[in-house]
Amino acid sequence: MSRKILDDMRDVMLRRHYSICTERSCCDWAKRFILHFNMKSRDDLSDGEKKIEKYLTFLARDKNVVPSTQNQALNALVFFYKHVLNQALDEKINAERASRKPRIPVVLTRDERKRITGTMTGIHQLVVKLLYGSGLRIIECLRLRVHDIDFDMKALTVFAKGSVTT
Repeated sequence: MSRKILDDMRDVMLRRHYSICTERSCCDWAKRFILHFNMKSRDDLSDGEKKIEKYLTFLARDKNVVPSTQNQALNALVFFYKHVLNQALDEKINAERASRKPRIPVVLTRDERKRITGTMTGIHQLVVKLLYGSGLRIIECLRLRVHDIDFDMKALTVFAKGSVTT
């Protein structure tokens, strides 16, 4: 059953021009959902809100997923029910939410930074110093051009996805 229904899901996503990564992710969540409840037929997919709620709670409690992963699963399953199975989800889904874990950044000491950059030369050293000193992402650093650097103001102009930051 899951093979046929996942093919249906791929067809719907293809018609809606979703990216291949989104398609794979959504199909993977639908497959995990079906396997979790050991569903054998489309009739087993009834009462979607309750099953989605149980599954999302399972992800939060037993699998310790982060909130963004739980949200991704929720969105994939809502899409699955609404657009593939054509079942309206009328009730509210009140699953236990995954807790946000505190993120403590790992930072190099000045000594560690000096040892790392001291072993490099040329462009590699320049890239690493820019990454460390400015907090740029690798792709942002590699896309820098000479006219993105304002030597008088000691500033970089970064063209990030959807915006420009200085």
